[in-house]
Amino acid sequence: MNIDRRDFLKLAGIGSVVFVSGLSNMNQAANAAGVSKDDFFFIQISDTHWGFTNQAINPDAMGILKKAIDAVNGLKYQPKFVIFTGDLTHTTDDGKERRKRLGEFRDIVKQLKVKDIRFMPGEHDAGLDNGKAYQEYLGQPHYTFNYNNVHFIVLDNVSDPNSKIGDNQLQWLGDDLKQLDKDSRIIVLTHRPLFDLYPDWDWHTRDGAKAIEMLMPFTDVTVFYGHIHQEHHHMTGHIAHHAAKGMMYPLPAPGSVPKKQPLPWNASEPYKGLGYRGIDVKSGQKEFAITEFGIKGEKV
Repeated sequence: MNIDRRDFLKLAGIGSVVFVSGLSNMNQAANAAGVSKDDFFFIQISDTHWGFTNQAINPDAMGILKKAIDAVNGLKYQPKFVIFTGDLTHTTDDGKERRKRLGEFRDIVKQLKVKDIRFMPGEHDAGLDNGKAYQEYLGQPHYTFNYNNVHFIVLDNVSDPNSKIGDNQLQWLGDDLKQLDKDSRIIVLTHRPLFDLYPDWDWHTRDGAKAIEMLMPFTDVTVFYGHIHQEHHHMTGHIAHHAAKGMMYPLPAPGSVPKKQPLPWNASEPYKGLGYRGIDVKSGQKEFAITEFGIKGEKV
């Protein structure tokens, strides 16, 4: 997974794109290769479901998160930050157990070399108590931050058990967007999809269309989300939506089976359908280079 000289030449435009942004600290070398100092990359990890136990679905449930952390730590050039897009823990009706799992998850991910680690809740973390325990352990469920010339918006569409963002948060979103130019580069991070991917499986946000409408006047918006435990790409007008694989178990394609349930473990192809992604952000380009990784860091 280390970037060698051949890979570095690819960053200059010869061949496919790899982790271009991982080199953004190497200003002299980057400038020589035509890589902007404003380029960067980050890691998206989703649906870790810490606390899940089912040998038929994942016999390595206790080890899989640590394997992914080791793989990310093994990158020669570290990401600028890592963001976990929800369902950090597996649901439980027991509030004490919920807090235990959130605490364990928080402590495990501290093993990442990169110390800029960001979170958002999934419905498994926040849907049963409106995010109370999540906020005790991991902070605000919706917020914004800026990195280089990119404005990141983290939306919470899970703490409301009705699968909604809610009027108050939509007002907050509108107030934030009023401060931005129409050509601002915006990345939105959510857990559930904002569009109606498959409402019968709760693969939607009831008021997601309102958020999309508010984002539509901006020319450069991309949404990264989790929840559906598989790679998926969709366009609403000029806004691209990219779903990430889950870490604990894959789910079937939307509507492909009568009932949504985790796919069983395949011993001949362990960790199949599981993974995380690296996202390269290159200055002056609307498109992102998205690299999908398996649990142990192999490109898939």
